Formats: sequence, C-alpha cells, structure tokens
Amino acid sequence: MATLHLPGGAVTLSEAPTASSGSTAWPRTIYAAAHVVADPLAEADPWLDCAIDWDRTLAFRRHLWSLGLGVAEAMDTAQRGMGLDWPTSLELIRRSVAEARVGGHLIASGAGTDHIAAAPEVTTDDVIAAYETQCEAVEATGSRVILMASRALVRAAKAPEDYARVYGRVLSGLTRPAILHWLGEMFDPALEGYWGATDSTAAMDTCLEIIAGNAGKIDGIKISLLSAEKEVEMRRRLPDGVKMYTGDDFNYPELIAGDDHGVSHALLGIFDPIAAPAARAMEALSTGDLNRFHRVFAPTVPLSRHIFRRPTRFYKTGVVFLAYLSGHQDHFTMIGGQESARSTLHLAEIVRLANAAGLFADPDAVAARARPVFAARGVEI
Repeated sequence: MATLHLPGGAVTLSEAPTASSGSTAWPRTIYAAAHVVADPLAEADPWLDCAIDWDRTLAFRRHLWSLGLGVAEAMDTAQRGMGLDWPTSLELIRRSVAEARVGGHLIASGAGTDHIAAAPEVTTDDVIAAYETQCEAVEATGSRVILMASRALVRAAKAPEDYARVYGRVLSGLTRPAILHWLGEMFDPALEGYWGATDSTAAMDTCLEIIAGNAGKIDGIKISLLSAEKEVEMRRRLPDGVKMYTGDDFNYPELIAGDDHGVSHALLGIFDPIAAPAARAMEALSTGDLNRFHRVFAPTVPLSRHIFRRPTRFYKTGVVFLAYLSGHQDHFTMIGGQESARSTLHLAEIVRLANAAGLFADPDAVAARARPVFAARGVEI
C-alpha cells in the first residue's frame, strides 16, 4: 500500500471497490457535468486561449457513459464562460454528440449567451437573439438543450417580466423540451439577482410562473443553490411532468432518494469525479436498497463539500485534480491556468477525502501522480 505524508498527516491509500456494471436501468435520470482536459503543449497563452486535448476529453466522456451516467456537456464544470469560449464549446458539443450517437448514450448540452458581453448597452432583444443562436446550433447537433443562466440577461432585465418574455420566446422556438438551469451566485457572482430578485422566494415564484407557462417545452430544471430546503420546496411546486434535477453538490443523496412528495433527478458537477460511487449508489436505488444507497454515497459528501467550498466557483480545480490522480489525464493543467485556484492544503485534503470515499482504483499510481504536484508546491510527500 502507498502512504503519502501529506500536510496535516500521513494517509495510506486504499484500493477502490469494484466498478459498476454500467447498467442504466435506474429510477432517476442522472447526468454528470463533465470537465475538459487542457492541452498543455499547445502554443497558446493559458490565461487567454482555450486549447483542448480532444482525445482525453472525449475519452473521459466515454468513461462516464461506460458507468451508465449521462453527460451534461459544455457546462460550468467544463469552465464554460470561465476559460471555455462559445466556439470551442460548440465544437466540444459536436464531438461529444457524435460519440454519444454511436453508443446510444445520454447527452444534453449547454446553450447560453456567453458569446455576447454583459454590457450596459445589451438589451433583452439582444439576449433573445443570443440564446436563439446557441439553441439552434446545439439542437442542430442532435442534443437536448440545457438553457444556461445568462449574465447578459441579469444586466439587461429591468423586472421579472423581462425574464418571462425572454424565456417564453426562447423556449417556444425549441424542437425538444429543454432543461432550465438556475445557477446561484455562489457558483457565478455575476448571476446574483437572477429571475429579477435577490430574495430567493421571490425569484422562485417568478421561475415557477415561467415554468408553468411553458411546461410543454420544459423537461426539467436544475437548481444549484446549495440548499436542500429550497430545492424541496420548489420540487413540490413543479407542474406534473417537469423534473427537478438536483444541482446541490452538498445534499445530493437525500435529494435523489426523495421523500413522500417527490424525488430529484441529478445534473451534478461532483458526479464527474465520483462517477463510480454514483453508479453503485444508483444500482442500489434501482433494487430498493436505500441503506446501501446511503452507505455508498455517505463518504463522498465530505469530499464534495470540500471541493465546492467557498469560493465555490473554483471547484473545477478539485475536479480536474482528481481526474489527474485517477489517470484520466496525464497532467494537472487547466485552461485559464486554474490549477492554481486552490491551495496546497486544499489539494492535500482532497487526497485524504477521496481516499476515504474509495475513489482510487490504483493507489500506487495515485501516489506516483500526487508526488510531483506537491513537490512543485514545495512539499515532499
């Protein structure tokens, strides 16, 4: 067994349980928001340019599909709007949809307004046009649309009615029901006040009115507010046939398990690094074994809460670090240079918590990958 002398104490790495069979006969629809792998050898300026290692990026999506999870493509986990620009996002979506089509896999892809600036002169008509441009491009690939929250809309909207007008217009033009995405300001500070209110109750009321008025065009809504109470409240008020997709990386086990009044499906960034335990948990749920479902998920929750700790928008660093440690990529380099966004102590705790969660299939290889990362930060482990 490999032992690492991490800051804060030594940890002996243990081998992960056997992987899932990849069955998709699950009682919930499950998407993992997948990260992208940067190309560290590209002739590019890392803080300015977006260079993707397409082979490794697509291989990771095949890994998720092999375990039975769907892929939520070109979302914030892929550094969308935080290093990943719209032209590269569309290329990513095209390539991923082509792979999904070959294997008959589940995929949905983000459409937003990130190709226009959230500037004072932007109008709601500009936002509508931007959404329509991206939605048409995403649907042309054959993917379902995930209608991402818009920074430009926050800037352009003057009242909740502006959100209703924009969403009504955009949804009316889609050929398939979309998944809405309410991303809280903890993930993106520029989205504070979404739905025309800083008060979450008022914002929820507006969002629910929009859903009720366009229910036939909506598959579901993902909310990422890191509040189980708010999600359950909203879930109970959704129209029949509209799914709740949990985006709560703090409380996902209880929300997916559900209660007497309803359940949440999932579209989660944490399901990128914990895909194997997630698949095992879903297999348990499919057989009605709630005790095993919670036993599998329980040790992943402290890891997720650590990865998504404030500033939450930097959670991608932990996701990519774990992909590197687990051998899904041969370097710890991110677009935008965001491998530097978390401290050495933060990364050390990720190793410790990921080990406790049973994520490491090859402990010796994990140790060999971890050592140069920490050595470059001045720590011999």
